[in-house]
Amino acid sequence: MSATITWFGHASFRLILADGRVIFIDPWLAANPSCPDGLKHPPRCDMILLTHGHADHVGDVAVLVETFDPVVVANFDLCAALEKQISTGRYSGMNTGGTQTIDGIRVTMTKAFHSSALDSPAGPLYAGMPNGLIVGVDGLPSVYHAGDTDVFSDMKLIARLFMPKICILPIGDHFTMGAKGAALAAEFLQPQAIIPCHYKTFPLLAQSADAFRSALASELRDRLIVPEVGQELAWTATGVA
Repeated sequence: MSATITWFGHASFRLILADGRVIFIDPWLAANPSCPDGLKHPPRCDMILLTHGHADHVGDVAVLVETFDPVVVANFDLCAALEKQISTGRYSGMNTGGTQTIDGIRVTMTKAFHSSALDSPAGPLYAGMPNGLIVGVDGLPSVYHAGDTDVFSDMKLIARLFMPKICILPIGDHFTMGAKGAALAAEFLQPQAIIPCHYKTFPLLAQSADAFRSALASELRDRLIVPEVGQELAWTATGVA
């Protein structure tokens, strides 16, 4: 089996490792209008990585935890809040700037400029800081999921410290950076491959990646990959395709 990266719509991604293990980033599936019915109930989940606590990023955590018992990696405060809500599961909290390795999977948390709260019957619960995530696996190029964020100049430091080769960037505007901000983020990061997300889910978001493509520096446009929802991208030692 080869490793793959698949967009499940909005900010949700599935990474499948060569040994078959499945990692979900920000799984929002059942209620996600962009997620096809055939992807809403995955057959396997070994790890969940979360950027922040909003419902459109953690919506399916409970059902995945109850079904598959994956390790959940998130901001320490978000892990604590989820554990209290779900009352079961395995949680490995961390914080901005930290790195931990779990069964050969390296996860680093970066900062992000956004907000974070977990829905509850009593109202929003504190869920710590929002984050970006860098995922590293031996033999494969690293993946940076920026989370919900605006562009920030410290992305240059992320590039220098961690050298992510595949960058997943939100482009939808309104709740995150739009085309111009994401294009500048790509310029700061200089990845081998750029994958847009967090767009065309709702009418108030950007409905295509066209403006993002136009805003990218000319030397970066051939690095842009715009997958369809559900399209598996081969994740190889040389990048994605």
